[in-house]
This record gives sequence, C-alpha cells and structure tokens, in this order.
Amino acid sequence: MMARETGILADRAIAALFELGRLTSERELDRDQIQPASLDLRLGARAFRVRASFMPGPSHLVADKLDRLSLHVIDLSEGAVLETGCVYIVPLMERLDLPAEMSASANPKSSTGRLDIFTRVITDYAQEFDKIPAGYSGPLYLEISPRTFPVVVRRGSRLSQIRFRVGHSILGEPELQALHDAETLVASSKPNVSGGGIALSIDLAGDKDGLIGYRGKHHTAVVDVDKKAEHDIFDFWEPLYSRGRNELILDPDEFYILVSREAVHVPPHYAAEMTPFDPLVGEFRVHYAGFFDPGFGHAPAGGMGSRAVLEVRSHEVPFILEDGQIVGRLVYEHMLEKPESLYGSGLGSNYQAQGLKLSKHFRI
Repeated sequence: MMARETGILADRAIAALFELGRLTSERELDRDQIQPASLDLRLGARAFRVRASFMPGPSHLVADKLDRLSLHVIDLSEGAVLETGCVYIVPLMERLDLPAEMSASANPKSSTGRLDIFTRVITDYAQEFDKIPAGYSGPLYLEISPRTFPVVVRRGSRLSQIRFRVGHSILGEPELQALHDAETLVASSKPNVSGGGIALSIDLAGDKDGLIGYRGKHHTAVVDVDKKAEHDIFDFWEPLYSRGRNELILDPDEFYILVSREAVHVPPHYAAEMTPFDPLVGEFRVHYAGFFDPGFGHAPAGGMGSRAVLEVRSHEVPFILEDGQIVGRLVYEHMLEKPESLYGSGLGSNYQAQGLKLSKHFRI
C-alpha cells in the first residue's frame, strides 16, 4: 500500500511530534497517554472559575480573557471539587507548535462524556471550540462544566483528547459505501449512507431483562474522575426498562446513557467520529465523546459486537425517541498509517466489545 499524504496521525507519529518539539508538556508523558489515533490531554495545576463560557476571538489570548472573567482560582495539585452548573477554565500541560500543514481537533474522552462533563478545548485567538487551526503555536486550555455530577479532578487528570491530521482525509459517500461493503462498518442489513456519514440508530428494545439505559440522578455525591470501579451504580443512576413500549420520552435537563442498535467497526487503517443527527429531526444531542479509534469493534482486536454508547440530552422540550430511530452518524477518516497498537489490543481499553455500559468509575 502506498504511503498516504493526508490523514490522521497514528501513535508512532504522535510520539515523533514530541521528539521534534512540536508537542511539549510540563512533565513526562503518562505510559498510556498516546492512544492509537489520539493523545490524552492533562489538566494543569490551576482551574479558573469563570462567570461564563467565552470564545477568545481572532485578536485575544485566553489569558487576557481570564484576567477579566475569572472569579476564583482553584489549586488542583491535591485535587478539588468542580461543582455542577459552574464553568471552569484549566490550562493544560500540553502545548502545541504545529507544522503549517497540520491541524488538530479535540473531543471529550469516553469516560468524560459518560459522566456528563461538558468539556471543550480552547486556543488563543480561537473562533471555534475543539478546532486547532493548521500551524497553531501556543497553549491549550480546557473549558469544563459538570452537568449532572460534581467531580473531583487534579493536576494530571485526563478529560479530553486531541487528534492530529494532515490535509483532508474524510471519506466521501461512495468511498464510505465501498468500505462498508468490504468491512461491515455498522451491523445493519440496510445501512444508511448519507449526509457524509453512516447512520446509527437507537436500541430501545433492551437486553434480555428489558434494560434500555440509565438516567442520571440529581444531588449525588462526587465522582473522582481518576478512580475506577469506585462508586455504586445505584447511588448515581436510575436504570430504565422498555416495558414493551420500545420508546423513551426524554425530559429536558435530564441526562441519559443509551446504546446503538448496531455494532460498530473501525478497521485498522481508519478512524471515526460520531456527529449528531440533523437537529431538524429532533432537538436532542446524542454524544459528547465522538472519537472512535482504529480497531474499535475489530474482531482480531477483541471487539466483535462493540456498540456505540450514546450520551443523550433533550433540548428545551420533551421528545419521544423510538426504537430504531436514527440518532447520529459516523464519519470515517483515513489514517496516515496503521497504528502500532489498535484499540483493545493489549491497551486495557475500557470499552472494547461493549454493549450498554456506564463509565469505568462505577462498580458493575
């Protein structure tokens, strides 16, 4: 196979960015910080509580805005609680000096989205959240707003991840259809390839017990984002069952964990990202964490049957979701090269071969 000139950087190339000084960090990398097609970003030592979210705009540094909007500075060196309904800006440990041809994009990590922690990466002079323009040189900041549970974070906590790309690498619809025909990207007898992606629908029939998902409880204890299997599910979540109706009424201001009907497959030479479905079809959001790494759902990497877990909120009005309704699309991109490690292959990946699954913080 000829070497590609456009695509997503794999793990080996991300490591090379550090060696070349294009990526720098305040301290040595964590052992598992570089993922197959992304880099986890780590919180720095301070969090700025701000009055409101903001966009720096083309003529402002983030630091200048923080000087004006910051209400309080929180020391994260020993850990601190971030409260629901508040907005925090945290300088990240990692800093970029991207080559002219390389851009990047960010997304919450899967566990972050499943805790309903709203996060967005901001750069100096930014005009979009989570988008880092080609050639950007400067610091990175993370906006954090816990929505359902108060959380404990500390310096080094990893809530967000970043992907690097050269050129345009998204598959067009004919190419996506051909890849699906060859590799079965979603387990559907009639795949819907349109809108630049391949559709995912919602499973509201449930498992053998009729379990279809979970709804987050209010006024809970705190969740420590760095501790696995620490919390009892029922202290934080209300299980939801189909009761034969195969539908769910989404209440505004409630947070739901649901799952796709289709198993998802990301072949080794590709990466995917979930995009929300057209808001004209329904005013609801189906994900915070949209990155799917190479090897997700890939049988040789132990991923047969992996489904997409959906973090769902309705906006403004109650909305009825029905079993099989399309709720999002997977957009696929070429990798520049195959990663050295695939998702799930010896990486201790938390969500390979998953069905309906809460974040790693809860005991099964």
